Amino acid sequence: MRAVCLLAFNPGPYTGQGNNTYLITGREPLLVDAGVGDARHLDAIAEALGGARLARVAVTHNHSDHIKGIEAIAARWPEAALLKKPLPERDVKYAVRWTPIGERDEVPAGDSRLRVVETPGHAPDHLCLFDEARRVLFAGDLLMRRGTVVIPPTHGGSLAQYLRSLEKVLALLPSRVLPAHGPAFDEAEEVIHRYLAHRLERQAQIVRALEEGDGDLDAILSRVYVGLRPEMAGAARETILAHLIKLEEEGRAARDDQGRWRLM
Repeated sequence: MRAVCLLAFNPGPYTGQGNNTYLITGREPLLVDAGVGDARHLDAIAEALGGARLARVAVTHNHSDHIKGIEAIAARWPEAALLKKPLPERDVKYAVRWTPIGERDEVPAGDSRLRVVETPGHAPDHLCLFDEARRVLFAGDLLMRRGTVVIPPTHGGSLAQYLRSLEKVLALLPSRVLPAHGPAFDEAEEVIHRYLAHRLERQAQIVRALEEGDGDLDAILSRVYVGLRPEMAGAARETILAHLIKLEEEGRAARDDQGRWRLM
């Protein structure tokens, strides 16, 4: 299996140098993620195809940096099948015909097949694609080699689901990870354990803040994230809220009518 990494030309504080999309070449070319519709991205896909038809596009989840380009791709390659796990209330925004995929489905990719692994948490419809023969994971936004993944509960994110998804992928024993942001990496087990440890540490910080009487979300934010860059404040606030909701689901925290949090 040959996977060509193609940047989506959307650099930014949340996307780094821009999203990675992956074109798997061969008999049935598959593009993993649709980017944002930049003409340079579409031209790069065409060049990598080398005159072959694009058979399929698989979208890992319905966040704009992964799905926004789907209409432009469908217009340029109208015969390509467009695959994703359904999220009807958001997918309807795009005027394309989706082919639904889900857990343990197999997707033709180049000269092989990829298994669908549902990994909700970062988004309710998030999935990864796994090449079982080579143990290569197309990770979407589940993992990055550097930094951490934002869990946005105001947009359907769930920290509890995300932690279960990490454990699920850990059990697959991937030998190589191709993420949507940042470089590919081989040390999947090390990175996942680091992610799990980081979340436990962040939770302990939030619990300490609650123990000491910081019940306002913004007060907890300023205590936990010292020296935070202003452009990252929104993501940090979502992270704090995700941890608080997880504690609430576990019966360990509650919020009052004014939105203040306390330990149970």
